[in-house]
Amino acid sequence: MFGIRFIKTPPTTYLLQFRNGRIVREGTGLSFFYYAPTASLVAIPVGSSDEPFIFEETTADHQTITLQGQVTYRVAEPRKLAGLMNFTLAPNGRYLSEDPEKLPQRVINLVHVLARGELEKLPLRDAMRSAEMIVGNVRKALETSPEISALGIQVIGLSILAIKPTPDTARALEAETREQLLLKADEAIYLRRNAAVEQERAIKENELNTEIAVENKKRQIRETQMDAERAVQEKKHLLEDEALEAGITLEEKRKGLVTLSAENARTEADARAYGMSATMQALGSADPRILQALANNGMKPEQLIAVAFQEIAGRADKIGQLNISPDLLRELLRTENGHAA
Repeated sequence: MFGIRFIKTPPTTYLLQFRNGRIVREGTGLSFFYYAPTASLVAIPVGSSDEPFIFEETTADHQTITLQGQVTYRVAEPRKLAGLMNFTLAPNGRYLSEDPEKLPQRVINLVHVLARGELEKLPLRDAMRSAEMIVGNVRKALETSPEISALGIQVIGLSILAIKPTPDTARALEAETREQLLLKADEAIYLRRNAAVEQERAIKENELNTEIAVENKKRQIRETQMDAERAVQEKKHLLEDEALEAGITLEEKRKGLVTLSAENARTEADARAYGMSATMQALGSADPRILQALANNGMKPEQLIAVAFQEIAGRADKIGQLNISPDLLRELLRTENGHAA
């Protein structure tokens, strides 16, 4: 009524009331009556705003890539922004200009420019793996950007959600990666088979080495046995040679002993023959009765009786009758039995 109106703003809106070109009231969360014909109201949102973006760029190796992300910012100095852009409210509560809608685009365009500079330095593969590095570099550039500072804006956060190549390039990369994976799989299979072959070869080699060692051991045993047999044979031949030589020596000694014994026997026989010859010559001229007496010397009584009977028998033709007493016979028989006993 009569141009007097009431306005109420939330805490996230900074309100400036101008009258005659001067600020008469400002702040967040204000509520007051004002005279519309002479007042101008500028409402600047100071709450944080999340603005998504997506754009295509070209990498250092001339490959098209799509960058998708989000930037978060807030108006830190409303007066600066009010001096550069028109945030004046119309009587119906809407903005008089399109500047409030252009502010997010300005921020996104600045992010676009800075991200382009980063992507142009990197090839496709590196760009797809460098999201964190790009975010850090772009955010630092935003914090020191003169345009951001002039607008009184504070960048709260920046994130890159995806970096994607074109579908054809993605398929080519997938095919290349798939081929590399298959190649690695083939290499793994080859390595596994090669390892199995190497293990089998090692097993065979160990078996052959074992067989060779066994054969060498057997050969050593055979050589040892042959050496032992050869040594035994040599020892046997040596003993046989020694025995042969010893046999020849013993035979010669035996022959010498036999010869010596024969010579000794011959000498003894000659000596006995000579003695007997001398005795016979001496006895040949002696009286037989003296010889008989000498032969009977030292005989036992029974031997003497026997000699007497022998002489009686020699002269039996001259003896007419011979009487032998029983006592003599008894004595002879006792003597005979005593010898027999």
